Amino acid sequence: MLGYFKYTDFFLDNFNGIFGASVPLPHIVLPLAISFFTFQQIAFLVDTYREKASYDFITYALFVVFFPQLIAGPIVHHKEMMPQFVSKKNLIVNYRNIAAGVFIFTIGLFKKVVIADTLALSATHGFDVAITLTMIEAWATSLCYTFQLYYDFSGYCDMAIGAALLFNIKLPINFNSPYKAINIQDFWHRWHITLSRFLRDYLYIPLGGNRCSKTRLYINLFIVFLLGGIWHGAGWGFVIWGALHGVAIVVHRFWHDRGFKMNAILGWFITFNFVNIAWIFFRAKDMHSAMNVLSGMFMGEIGGDFPITSKRILIFALAIGIAFCARNSIELKNRLSPNIFTFALLLLVAISSLMLSLYYGDTSEFIYFNF
Repeated sequence: MLGYFKYTDFFLDNFNGIFGASVPLPHIVLPLAISFFTFQQIAFLVDTYREKASYDFITYALFVVFFPQLIAGPIVHHKEMMPQFVSKKNLIVNYRNIAAGVFIFTIGLFKKVVIADTLALSATHGFDVAITLTMIEAWATSLCYTFQLYYDFSGYCDMAIGAALLFNIKLPINFNSPYKAINIQDFWHRWHITLSRFLRDYLYIPLGGNRCSKTRLYINLFIVFLLGGIWHGAGWGFVIWGALHGVAIVVHRFWHDRGFKMNAILGWFITFNFVNIAWIFFRAKDMHSAMNVLSGMFMGEIGGDFPITSKRILIFALAIGIAFCARNSIELKNRLSPNIFTFALLLLVAISSLMLSLYYGDTSEFIYFNF
């Protein structure tokens, strides 16, 4: 299904380019969230075949269409969701879950409409508008997108977790401060955790996992990350992004197997900059746009006239401070003490987020809607 809906145009376009053919592109309309619900149902079908899953149709239908996470994740597993749907204790109103749900939903709202949507303006200018970029402009472009993507996607996941908690349903954690990672494996233990889990259980382990020769293990790792990149979208940028992460994870595993060690701060610095550079291929609309940003980062002139405002500078500083230094939203939720002060603070954050969004008009669609 993914091959037909998501990749037909991509394959035909490349076929035409390689062989000089002129096969018309069907321009098939992509069903919303097909990548997410396809993976969820692959897991369900595989486990049913293995006799690990057996549920009635109504419960299965609820699992498939449960709205908080349907559009952009987390990618949920039937064994963690379906028991919750049939649990009688979840039929009772739980005010602590409601408080926690509102709390984390509000954090997600702030991440999206205040931080991500503000940074999106600078990222869009650098990737899609600017013809050439100086070194400062190029680094500002890449970093703005790096933080835009994180706060956009993690903000959505926070809102999904919060909305589900209103119904006493606990969705899995999908982010755990990924930009604090000290190596690339650590990053993938923290970023889009449910996707990593799916790729491990339904691709890496069936390929042989680590129960094989070292050469085969490295090939398995590379295949998993390459296909993980292709899963995100039909374009060479996603292929390159997946391949880069595949190479990085193989290098890390080779380094680890040889017993080498690295200073944690140096490891963090290398990991974050690698992730930041790799995101360029993830974001760029074509290779020319990607190379424009990359050439500016490493060969551009110092200086520039990047369109920046005091609001964007403030939000960028806030984004860095939260990502590198603060507790993440799940940690804050777990430490929540519901009281009138917390309620007033949440109300202020929610109203401020909406008012700032309406006043500035800095809104954009969720990035992962495209996948």
